[in-house]
Amino acid sequence: MLSDTEIQRYKRHLVLREVGGQGQNKLKAARVLVIGAGGLGSPLLMYLAAAGVGTIGIADDDHVSLDNLQRQIVHLTAAIGTSKTQSAAKTLTALNPLIEIVQHEERITAQNALDLISSYDIVADGSDNFATRYLLNDACYLAKKPLVFAAVGPFDGYITTFRAFETDKAGNPHPNYRCIFPEAPPPGTVANCAEVGILGAVAGVVGTLQATEILKEILNIGESLVGRLLIYDARACRFETVNISWDPDNPLNGKSPTILDLTSHSGTDAATEICQT
Repeated sequence: MLSDTEIQRYKRHLVLREVGGQGQNKLKAARVLVIGAGGLGSPLLMYLAAAGVGTIGIADDDHVSLDNLQRQIVHLTAAIGTSKTQSAAKTLTALNPLIEIVQHEERITAQNALDLISSYDIVADGSDNFATRYLLNDACYLAKKPLVFAAVGPFDGYITTFRAFETDKAGNPHPNYRCIFPEAPPPGTVANCAEVGILGAVAGVVGTLQATEILKEILNIGESLVGRLLIYDARACRFETVNISWDPDNPLNGKSPTILDLTSHSGTDAATEICQT
């Protein structure tokens, strides 16, 4: 049930036919884990909190620095030097004190991934490296958790939703990250954010779209991005959607899967940052 304060706070949701009281209670009961409190995680976290998502987990082992503030809007100047989870939690609690923020001040690894995501309904990937993306993709598949993925470059962004543990109308599994990128690019071939830069507002657009897709998944409204990749080109102000096909040869949910647990991720380097956050 919603309190009088919640009814007042969320009344713009309550008058939406697609949300209403029932939908707002779904948001209140939902548990979302956000990996990364950076450029994507910042707008994503703020809109999830504002929407009234009842429990939001934040996993990040980094600390706020001055050069984060051009795009990571969940952090304030006074937070420089503090952990990103602590900084984000303070901002989100000030925005909406009616929700619960759970801080996971740690890097997600093969050893803790399944435990971390086990108590959440849906996971959002706002990470900044390929190793973490593959790890999250595999962990969410094994744990049967929906994964809303986003990435951003200097002037572009990409969003999709993975429910690879489910099948389509034809009985084939839905695609996963490995169906799009069978292998990570060789080290050194993708420039990091510090080298090429990023227009801060681009991360805001993509992170906000990611938040929208998460809310849609919780509320079960509209058309999901499962099986589709949304591409945003900021310079042309253009959106394009392309279909993603299941790869029967992919090692996770292909016809002859070889990834049955997360042991293949043990010892991988998840610290190589790409131009994302």
